[in-house]
Amino acid sequence: MEKEAVQTRILIGVALLLAAALFAYQAFFVPEVTRPVVVTVASDPASSSPAWPVDLNTADLEQLDTLPGVGPVTAQAILDYREENGPFQSVDDLVNVYGIGEKTVEKLREYVVVS
Repeated sequence: MEKEAVQTRILIGVALLLAAALFAYQAFFVPEVTRPVVVTVASDPASSSPAWPVDLNTADLEQLDTLPGVGPVTAQAILDYREENGPFQSVDDLVNVYGIGEKTVEKLREYVVVS
């Protein structure tokens, strides 16, 4: 048993010497942490930016879909309401559209007009 203890101590000593040698020669590589690079691709501003304000009485589905908080389902509901009830008299008429409440109307007020 004494022989095994000696062998174990020798192995630990050799491991420590190797670790010290690697550390001394900076063999441990720790990559430097850098900030991520953000790449922005320029596009045609006319094609990507929505044209606001949107006229509720003349807008199509795609134009209504550009409004913040309005997706394709709500845009279609606006078109359906306009078809069934005629043109909007004011922006406040949006409250009558299924799925649109007073808070949504207040959010949309700066983005829509009624002609």
